[in-house]
Amino acid sequence: MISALVSVLIFPGFLFLFILALAAEYVDRKLYARMQTRVGPPWFQPFADFVKLLAKELIIPENADKMIFKTLPLVACAAAATAFLYIPKWGDAIFSFRGDIVAVIYIMTIPTLTYFLGGWYSRSLYSLLGSMRVLTQLFSYEVPLLMAVLAPGIIASSWTFSHVIDFYSARGFLFLINIIGFGVALVAVQGKLEKVPFDIPEAETEIVAGSFTEYTGPLYAYFKLAMNMQAISVSALLAAVFLPFGYHLGFILGMLIFLVKILFIISLLAVGRTIFARIRMDQMVLFCWKYLTPLALLQILINIIVKAMIIK
Repeated sequence: MISALVSVLIFPGFLFLFILALAAEYVDRKLYARMQTRVGPPWFQPFADFVKLLAKELIIPENADKMIFKTLPLVACAAAATAFLYIPKWGDAIFSFRGDIVAVIYIMTIPTLTYFLGGWYSRSLYSLLGSMRVLTQLFSYEVPLLMAVLAPGIIASSWTFSHVIDFYSARGFLFLINIIGFGVALVAVQGKLEKVPFDIPEAETEIVAGSFTEYTGPLYAYFKLAMNMQAISVSALLAAVFLPFGYHLGFILGMLIFLVKILFIISLLAVGRTIFARIRMDQMVLFCWKYLTPLALLQILINIIVKAMIIK
């Protein structure tokens, strides 16, 4: 009981995820700055920002639903942390069950829904507009992301993390056949994390900060933390599904490989938000349904053909 509690709350649970989330924010901001020929923040800046926000005054809009307004940031953090518990890092996950890949994908939609509800219950014009953009964007990227992440499981005949990892680990470079799905998932994740070019819901030059416009102090800190935790959780998801190696090499080597894979994915996301400009919502919807979804479908068709060949 105590061991399970330590695993959930400390390592490799919430505390470990908290540290990784702040470290990922630093890496993202540092790379983003360096690629724009700026110095970027010091390594402790994300932690300092978090502490600073916790110390600031909490202001709740007069017309907002106060209980929901205060609860949503905590729900967002809890959902991002829960998803992380079910994803393998260097060996088996803390919790696992049959079909856990599907469950993790849907748990990861909860933080996005809290962003929508946070803006909706703020009763602010900018927040309402941002929340509608959050929901529209969710309907755009979620389908290709789901299809891309589930595609590797077709060949492995399972949508369970441990089965998919064991299958591809035993077959050398077969995981490279999922490269199209990996690319689709990376682009869709960019939208899920609301990063450029898909930062439409919180476009500062258009709608201040979107859903988060009315959030201040600790509540805004928790929303930012949830976003960073979600970045780690979704990176761990992509690492487990598309880069399924290093999970059976022991604790130390396995953890190092896991951290390298997370750093690799975070770096790719940082490069993506550096080289592209923000697009409009209609362009986002068109791009996801016209290009990403057919590419994800192509990956599924390829995997079905490969699976048929393996069975023969």
